[in-house]
Amino acid sequence: MKFRPTFLAAATLAIATLHTIPALSQDTPSADTILATVDDTVITLGHVIALRSSLPPHYDQLENDVLFDGILSQLIQHTLLAQSLKDGPSRRSLLLIENESRAIAAGEAVDAVSGTTITEAQIETAYKSEYLQTDPDTEYNAAHILVETEEEATSLVQKLAEGGDFAALAREFSTGPSGPNGGDLGWFSKGVMVEPFFDAVAVLEAGQVSDPVKTQFGWHIIKLLETRSQDRPKLDDVREQLETSLREEAFETHIADLEKAAKIDRPDISAISPDILNNIDLLEK
Repeated sequence: MKFRPTFLAAATLAIATLHTIPALSQDTPSADTILATVDDTVITLGHVIALRSSLPPHYDQLENDVLFDGILSQLIQHTLLAQSLKDGPSRRSLLLIENESRAIAAGEAVDAVSGTTITEAQIETAYKSEYLQTDPDTEYNAAHILVETEEEATSLVQKLAEGGDFAALAREFSTGPSGPNGGDLGWFSKGVMVEPFFDAVAVLEAGQVSDPVKTQFGWHIIKLLETRSQDRPKLDDVREQLETSLREEAFETHIADLEKAAKIDRPDISAISPDILNNIDLLEK
């Protein structure tokens, strides 16, 4: 699971400059239990629980171990972003306020990175890398006859070898939904059909019929009708998508650089049950 700073700001997920809290025993976790430090900034169990309590209801669908790891990782990331600002937010005493302050600081840093100008040269390079340096995918137009047993499939192969009409045999014998249409499957590309079926199609020449092919649906006799190359999109049609990808790459690079420059310490917290996320009473102790 990966939280995005801009989304979690709305959910009060965020970061501030935290005061140092002495580490307590991990065997008896409390709100002050340290889960991570980023340089001189401490992230405690209290911060994680407070942040969890502010999440929208749809996060209840996630397992606690997934939420725990995701929230802690996001707090570390937000701390890095907050510390990257020259003028950080003021120190807060309440855990939730600290988390909200992190979001504000992290949001400002994210906005700064997201506002980086993406040049036309970068867009053109990304376009060439994505669409022009590899061969376009092949699309296949095929038909098939689906039967239940290998014996039936073998019999149909023999009928076709003796001059039988593929479409007519499909209409008569195929148990698949394409049977009434002569077995016509239309156009498809890799990933649409189950693997054994597609592998058999990919080695056929136009007009050629396969040997019997077994899938979880039964036994297939496949006829490849024709192939074509998928059209490459024009640059203007994918410009917005490429810009978004470039900005995401810039953000990920920025985070990676901050992580390399910071000293991040994450003690062993395996003894802490992720279910503690929902223990709001711990904040009152």
